[in-house]
Amino acid sequence: MKYRRLGRTELEVSVVGVGTWQFGGEWGMAFDQASVNRILGRAQELGINLIDTAECYGDHLSEALIGEAIKGQREQWIIATKFGHRFNGHLDRDEAWTPEAVREQLEASLRALQTDYVDLYQFHSGPNEAFDQPELWEMLNDQVRAGKIRHLGLSISPNTNTYQTLRASEVGAGAIQVVYNRLDRAAEVEVLPACQEQDLGVLARVPLASGFLSGKYQPGDRFAPNDVRARFKEDRVRQNLEEVERIRAMELPPGVDMASWALAWCLMHPAVTCVIPGMKSVEQVEANARAAELDLVRVDHPHAVNG
Repeated sequence: MKYRRLGRTELEVSVVGVGTWQFGGEWGMAFDQASVNRILGRAQELGINLIDTAECYGDHLSEALIGEAIKGQREQWIIATKFGHRFNGHLDRDEAWTPEAVREQLEASLRALQTDYVDLYQFHSGPNEAFDQPELWEMLNDQVRAGKIRHLGLSISPNTNTYQTLRASEVGAGAIQVVYNRLDRAAEVEVLPACQEQDLGVLARVPLASGFLSGKYQPGDRFAPNDVRARFKEDRVRQNLEEVERIRAMELPPGVDMASWALAWCLMHPAVTCVIPGMKSVEQVEANARAAELDLVRVDHPHAVNG
């Protein structure tokens, strides 16, 4: 495993982290404690030290499974979670952005994670109107001073949201989370350069393009009704899978699996600190971790760096 500094947070994070939306049960399967223990246990063995979760991956369900899995090992992990939504049911959320609501979410997250602090607490894909609340950031920075939050971050949406990215330093955020993958490169235009200018760490979310770059799917495949991808438009699914086949034929090096290559491709961008793919099995953990070992060359980023 390789490690990088997460911008000015100074956290040393593994270049591959564990994304955990799937633990909330919205990606086609349910997870019990034993399966989460195995996934995180293997991740730890391979040197992965960052877990990204959220309050609304289930009603703090993902956080609770993580908290139980890492009990007694808290100091060995960097935990990033998020705020701004309440879980009502499968793919059903309410927004909750007031300082009082967010403070309650933080306390609930700490209880679920069985910890007294979060390493990175992220504004979760909220609108600019919710972002523009000085009293919200005052409350959150108070929690930083109190030791319940080590660092603040922004999980932006859409992935072209320069309004929030350019103001990250003003609100005390040290890291940006953004959708970035081989099929969706919009963040390269303005967001990633803005992160470099401010020395913001970058967590690349959806680095496998919701599984399309995992190498598991072929044109014509369908997703289970309880899988969030079942909501994607058919044209989008078809176009993505056709593009993946073109990438497999034209860009994938011989002997390299698609998932590892796709993650390594993201990590070649000099702004990206860490990729946070979802992992449903020990086998996926192992495949994703292999991305750290790949030494790729991206001709579209001649100044990209490894390690």
